Amino acid sequence: MNGLINPPAIYLYRAFVDFRKSINGLAALVESDTDLPLDTGALFLFTNKQRDKIKILYWDKTGFALWYKRLEKNKFKWPSKEDNQVFTLSKMELEQLLAGFTIIGHKPIEIHDFTMS
Repeated sequence: MNGLINPPAIYLYRAFVDFRKSINGLAALVESDTDLPLDTGALFLFTNKQRDKIKILYWDKTGFALWYKRLEKNKFKWPSKEDNQVFTLSKMELEQLLAGFTIIGHKPIEIHDFTMS
């Protein structure tokens, strides 16, 4: 994902969302819960209740795109005890989050052998 886009901003939505939501549902969530514009190319990050999946919504000048990642045996280190509904992240913090590090502190997740079971 790093080489595909150069976002002007990266926003992390703190609360978990229903992952049955797709592009329209997530865009509506951003519009109703924040004052952030959707059409700037900014990335909007969301996670599910189990914190093992992440969706990233963004506008790429021709339409919305949705990126999805699922962890096999771990959880994303998501800030859940903060007061802010939306956090602004740097590109480095996004890379750390996607690599399994916390964005508040730097503890890596445990890597297990890959299995589909």
